[in-house]
Amino acid sequence: MYCVIVHLEREARIRVGGLGLLAFAPGVYVYTGRAARGLWARLARHLRRRKPKRWHVDYLLACRWARPIGVIVIPGDAARECLVNQCVMAVADGDVPAFGASDCRSACRSHLAYFAPGGLTRDFTAQ
Repeated sequence: MYCVIVHLEREARIRVGGLGLLAFAPGVYVYTGRAARGLWARLARHLRRRKPKRWHVDYLLACRWARPIGVIVIPGDAARECLVNQCVMAVADGDVPAFGASDCRSACRSHLAYFAPGGLTRDFTAQ
């Protein structure tokens, strides 16, 4: 499984497959996905600018204001994708409903977390 971290420089309206036209606020987005086979090929594909759009994240990454800034690979069973997603969502400022979750077996609301500008700099240490 993996997380692709994307910085969106400014507000954008993006047509995302069957989800239609969506408004994206500037900030950082974290997409959680899995590739049961071909993880490195999937990541390389996600990071290419020009490609046929197959997954919801492809539409976001094709936006001229979006820039991938990191990838996190989480080794282990791909079935834990939703657990990783839930951990990311627990500290996020929001999400994009239904984004990347059409095949989710755990009924996640979304697999795209949103962090407002400056949101990732918060201190999450125990108080």
